[in-house]
Amino acid sequence: MTDAYTLREHTADVAVEARGPTLGACFAAVADGMAAAMCDEIPASGGERFALTARATTKKRLLYDYLDDLIYERDVRGVLPVDNEATVARDGDGWTLDASARGLSLADVAARDLKAVTFSQMQIEERADGWEAYVVFDV
Repeated sequence: MTDAYTLREHTADVAVEARGPTLGACFAAVADGMAAAMCDEIPASGGERFALTARATTKKRLLYDYLDDLIYERDVRGVLPVDNEATVARDGDGWTLDASARGLSLADVAARDLKAVTFSQMQIEERADGWEAYVVFDV
């Protein structure tokens, strides 16, 4: 879904601008953009899907935690999370996320390091045709 995100230069960092018809699709597009920032060529097959869940009091915190969890999976399991799928829902005073990704072994791809997701300039906005997000990553 490469048309759902755009990589943007951001001083010494990299930013992802993403869009989706639902908040979950927008979050998944940010995650796909994060993967693209780490790897130029993502194989169409290989790897096993894994699941993630998160809960937070704000949409920004939920997006931050989701992306941070994907970076943790990369670092601990040695996989590049691609083909991301996510569902986001309002849950009382907070927000929940149910997501999955295909984990490509880092041994099988030429991936660059991406240190962390940041709150710097993070934006999540609902538009007439869906959602848009902007996220800066420390590289």
